This record gives sequence, C-alpha cells and structure tokens, in this order.
Amino acid sequence: MLIALEMIGLVAFAGSGALAAVQARLDLFGVVVVGLTTALGGGIIRDVLLGITPPTTLRTWPYLAVSAATALLVFLFHPQVARLRRAVLLADALGLGVFATAGTSTALHAGAPVYTACLIGMTTGIGGGAVRDLLLREIPLVLRKEIYAVAALAGCVLVGVGHLLRLPPGLVTTVAAVTTVTIRVLALWRRWNAPVAKGTPPSSFT
Repeated sequence: MLIALEMIGLVAFAGSGALAAVQARLDLFGVVVVGLTTALGGGIIRDVLLGITPPTTLRTWPYLAVSAATALLVFLFHPQVARLRRAVLLADALGLGVFATAGTSTALHAGAPVYTACLIGMTTGIGGGAVRDLLLREIPLVLRKEIYAVAALAGCVLVGVGHLLRLPPGLVTTVAAVTTVTIRVLALWRRWNAPVAKGTPPSSFT
C-alpha cells in the first residue's frame, strides 16, 4: 500500500517540479535534476531523520526511474502539460497528501513516537518542494501565505490518531491522504491563506 501510494506521489511531484524547471528555462539536465529533487527530496530527508541509510529511494531503482521518466516526459511535452494548470496543481496536492501520510506511516513503522512521526511526515510532504524552490531561487512555498504545510500536517495527525486507536493502517492512510488533498484543493479554490504580518517592519540590519 505504501509503495503504491509513494509511486503515485513520485509521478505527481516529479511532474510539478519538472514543469517549474521548464518554466525557469533550465536545460534538459536541469529539468531532470529538479524533477528528481522534488520527487525524492522529502523521502531522503525522512530516511535520514529515521536513520535509514542509504535512503530507500537511492537503493531501489524504480524510484529513480519513475521520477526521471516523468521529468523527461514533461520536458518533451511541456506545452501540453503547461496548459493543464489545474491538473498540475491537483497533482501537486496529490503528491503532498501521499508523501505526508506515507511518511508518517513509515516513521510509525520505524518505531518513532506519534508526534515525531507526524513532524517527519509533514517534512516528507514539503521537503522536496522546498528544495525545488531553493534551486529555482524562489522563497519556498511552505514559507509563504498559502495553506500547504498545514494541510500536510492535518493528514499526518489523522494517521497518528488512527495509529493510537489501532485502526486499519491502509484505510487510515488513505483517508488521511484524501483529507490533505481536499484541504489543499479547497485552499486553492477558495484562496485561503495563512495570515501575514501587516505593514513592513523596520529591518534590524540597517
């Protein structure tokens, strides 16, 4: 179940990362690197935090192959993909839900406490996108006003609660992933944003 969910997330994140790289005018190599980083970055961070070395995604070739193939396809057919803006945003939301909840489940199976597993799961969901934005010289999406990390954390908490209640893991993970995706999509549709500070505070460095 976890492997199937992670493969769906890989395609979603690799595609969104590769499209962002194409729009930033990177070459083929750059597009594939950014696609791989977006897809695998969160999982690598998760495994490092859990002491799983080398990381799972670097030991199992399908993770690299699926991510690289998705990035290559986006590079070749980016005009068609770019026209599907809503589909790309939905794919990114899907990847967020899948990776956050699967990351939480993996941490729980590795023996991490529930609160630690939730934080690791959230990091798994947002990590690849944060590294992608840094590579493209942008402020990471999770640090801006959009509802992104909060949606991931909501799904992670549901997985943690389900674990404490000893509910079926597969069902809990699926429901939690759907919840994360729903919150993210509703935030995009309704333009929900986290509050930001009003005005511009004086800089302490001047």
